[in-house]
Amino acid sequence: MKSLSIALGVAVLWIAVASPLSHLDHHFLTAHMAQHLLIMTVAAPLILLGARSTVVRWRPRPVLCWLAGTLTVIVWHVPTVFEMALRSHWWHVFQQGTFFTAGILFWWPVVRMCVSTTGSACWSVPVYLMLATLPCDALSAFLAFTGDVVYRPYARGAGHVGLSPLEDQALAAALMWVAVTFVYLVPALVVTAKLLSGKSKAVVQIGVQ
Repeated sequence: MKSLSIALGVAVLWIAVASPLSHLDHHFLTAHMAQHLLIMTVAAPLILLGARSTVVRWRPRPVLCWLAGTLTVIVWHVPTVFEMALRSHWWHVFQQGTFFTAGILFWWPVVRMCVSTTGSACWSVPVYLMLATLPCDALSAFLAFTGDVVYRPYARGAGHVGLSPLEDQALAAALMWVAVTFVYLVPALVVTAKLLSGKSKAVVQIGVQ
């Protein structure tokens, strides 16, 4: 099961950065957004789940993990920085590497809590995930409702598939909002269920005594 999780994570990472589909990111903002989401919210946690023994042992500070994930998303979507990655191949590779690294750090405390068998899960994990949606929601709203093409290289793209640049941008924003909401909600619910289950067992034990 662990090796399957790692294999799936590597496969998703390959689709995002090395498959023929990955080249669409220079033509469509939606494809670029999908690439980032696949790297950070699918490949990274799948690989971590496969390495669960290491995950349980290492305990990085959740605040640092949260900041790594959040600041990476924010900084790379600043127009000047974002456009540098579109103009330079090596800068683009660096961008993808930072998204993957930030994804590993961000998901580390979440995966550790989900796979831990010591009962150490705490309510900070659902809060951690809910707070992480806020910057993504703000960015999604900005891209969807700004009324201008934010990233200039995409101003001429997407027309040949029936999308205007603004429609491509709005679709990318919607993809980010929906994907982040669901991907963060599922582990939040898993940890919450684990916590409630542990509390129920404690109540039963007290009642038996």
